[in-house]
Amino acid sequence: MEEFLCTEDLCRHFGGVMATNKVCIDIEANGLRSIIGPNGAGKTTFINVVTGRLPASSGKVTFRGRDITNKPTHKLVKMGICRTFQITSIFQNLTVFENVRIAKQARLGGSLRVFSARKSLKAVTEQTWAILERLELQDLADQPAKNLAYGDQRVLEVAIALAGEPQILFLDEPTAGMSPAETQHISELIRGLADEISVVLVEHDMDLVMSISDVISVLHYGSIIAEGKPEEIQNNEMVREAYLGKEE
Repeated sequence: MEEFLCTEDLCRHFGGVMATNKVCIDIEANGLRSIIGPNGAGKTTFINVVTGRLPASSGKVTFRGRDITNKPTHKLVKMGICRTFQITSIFQNLTVFENVRIAKQARLGGSLRVFSARKSLKAVTEQTWAILERLELQDLADQPAKNLAYGDQRVLEVAIALAGEPQILFLDEPTAGMSPAETQHISELIRGLADEISVVLVEHDMDLVMSISDVISVLHYGSIIAEGKPEEIQNNEMVREAYLGKEE
């Protein structure tokens, strides 16, 4: 498969602390790449640098052969690089439908006025419904986002990201705080998305990671210490030491 997002010796330091240390990752055009590691390993920092929320201290990020290092987030979104966050980021007082429709209008460059002419909103409305149906949110379309169960709010955040028509979608701990049933539901949705676009997942739930990932990259103290398929990572001694400590 095509390798279309790559980092070369990507670094980000905060004072004397190297949060991301010469990270080299090649992410392919489709499939699910998980990035795991102990707390403080630099996972979220890495995503923040790649998606333009933090500048790189050094190194390079390329997308389809184009240097995108330190490009602002809004330009990366237009290129198809989107993300979600550890903390839910939605318009709480708007309905599920309105949340996704606004994101779709922004993507298409249309007016954000609620009372725009019906014709001008027809395409946006149709595409919004398609996203809601894809993520099984259509029955909640008229509900204010603040009334949704926590798991449904996280799914809504993914729907908003999909409205940006991503080619690659970064998900930062999408199952944090979810019940087992909610985790199972969103994991199935994420796996389905990875059949069509590239998904990069940062997640602490190892059972989930091992069950849905195509490839796993392991960060430890800001550096990649292992990469491979789930079964390879499970049997990697360096990974075990990173999580459990070295046996005496």
